[in-house]
Amino acid sequence: MTQPEEELSFDLEDRQALRRVVGLSTELQDITEVEYRQLRLERVVLVGVWTDGTLRDAENSLTELKLLAETAGSEVLEGLIQRREKPDPATYIGSGKAKELRDVVLATGADTVICDGELTPGQLRQLEDVVKVKVVDRTALILDIFAQHARSREGKAQVELAQMTYLLPRLRGWGESLSRQAGGRAGAGGVGIGGRGPGETKIELDRRRIRTRMAKLRRELAGMSTARDVKRQERKRGEVPSVAIAGYTNAGKSSLLNRLTGAGVLVENALFATLDPTVRRAQTTDGTAFTLTDTVGFVRHLPHQLIEAFRSTLDEVSDADLILHVVDGSDPDPGAQLGAVRTVFADIGALGIPELIVVNKADVADPAIVDAVVRAERHRGNRVVVVSARTGAGIDDLVAALDDLVPRPQLLVDVLLPFTEGRLVARVHEHGEVEFQEHTALGTRLRARVPQRLAGELAHYTVAPTAAH
Repeated sequence: MTQPEEELSFDLEDRQALRRVVGLSTELQDITEVEYRQLRLERVVLVGVWTDGTLRDAENSLTELKLLAETAGSEVLEGLIQRREKPDPATYIGSGKAKELRDVVLATGADTVICDGELTPGQLRQLEDVVKVKVVDRTALILDIFAQHARSREGKAQVELAQMTYLLPRLRGWGESLSRQAGGRAGAGGVGIGGRGPGETKIELDRRRIRTRMAKLRRELAGMSTARDVKRQERKRGEVPSVAIAGYTNAGKSSLLNRLTGAGVLVENALFATLDPTVRRAQTTDGTAFTLTDTVGFVRHLPHQLIEAFRSTLDEVSDADLILHVVDGSDPDPGAQLGAVRTVFADIGALGIPELIVVNKADVADPAIVDAVVRAERHRGNRVVVVSARTGAGIDDLVAALDDLVPRPQLLVDVLLPFTEGRLVARVHEHGEVEFQEHTALGTRLRARVPQRLAGELAHYTVAPTAAH
């Protein structure tokens, strides 16, 4: 059978019924990995629409949805894929397939359906009307995971803003509870003084409260962003190069930061374990100081609400001098991870920043897949190192690559510093690259490449051209 005929047979077969994806059932013992979240376990059925690419691509996407669902604390009972040219505008999978999905929900005892895509408010409502259980889309699931992992005040505010941005157009009532006009005494079931409004329905009141809360969150985040910008500008004024560790979620970014700096950052085998950026100071082997920043992980189809809410955090990536782009070498399709992350880079204006590709988890990766990634990235002109943050393999190669790629000071100075200016000598050694040093009767002679700011302070001690020979 030729390839087009094979694809056609798949099309005909998949339009007849939902395709079950093998191996997407979570055993109860696996759930212990997420018990620390202390969430009520939900029993879920996953469903995806395969519109383009290969069947393997569609199954990989649903497998990732399974990992997301488990991270949220759910027990996955079944995974289903339907082949369509595009999602059904009414119920996402079509009315007939929605009834089949209802049968699967009844047979498995599921209480939630998770769709592998972002559904419109109408699709969510109509699919719920058919399957008679809660329906959640991929965006809501990712937002829920972010909410579980937010620890800092800024992280919690960012996630809450993203959730409300998502919720606002999807706010709806069950039956007539939210369509009645608000009013009456608070004790009689109304909202009381100050909450009535002229003929305002309860759903309108809730929308107004959400908008008020969103405005407050934006003001708070603007203040926090200002504080973060001040710290970033201080680092820039000190001419300290910045390296951002970015990449797909659970690729091992925090483990790599710990391996390079001994930062002691929380490491979990879970998606989105890191939401708050961690900045640590590091040095190249020749003593050049730079900062290493661990950032939030990315994922395919990262909700745009999150990108907007985490804009100040993601600026750590877009303002970096070098991106340490970490990819999970043990993933079935690391190339897709790299592509998904670069999509976010494009959204935040970070595509032009030099990348050092770090293929992590080499100790458990398929060598053939790793070799394919290495060849592809070198063909793009990127430097690539293969490491295992867990075992330490390849870390020396990574340090050597950082030595080569971390930006160095550019201005060449030739100065004679009096012995009373030992402070400046120390700063030249700390922030510059010393090419020549000599102790003379008049002071310390230095020829070095230094940051522009430091060059200005040294200008008074510049050696005259005639004295330089």
